[in-house]
Amino acid sequence: MQSRVITGSKQFDIIIKRLAFQLIENHEPFDNTVLIGLQPRGTLLMERLVKELKNLNPDKSFIYGELDITFFRDDFRLKPLKPQSTNIEFVIDDKKVILIDDVLYTGRS
Repeated sequence: MQSRVITGSKQFDIIIKRLAFQLIENHEPFDNTVLIGLQPRGTLLMERLVKELKNLNPDKSFIYGELDITFFRDDFRLKPLKPQSTNIEFVIDDKKVILIDDVLYTGRS
């Protein structure tokens, strides 16, 4: 299969910055908001977003974690999947939870 570049690094940086600004517009001051990246690649996207949020708000702290949904996928029994770790060391009760994943649309998460 031939590889194809969908978004270059410069465009990706713009997308991350845009997403960060949208999060700020909708969730500032983040006192009641947590970010959770879905394993595996959603956590990488979440880390980039948190880094950008911190660049835009250096005095602000953000609460974030990682969630493994391997055993809830629709293709769980069809192919070998390697479970990841879930790392959520905070209470999400009564919080706004922003789930972050790396796909546009698959229906899995």
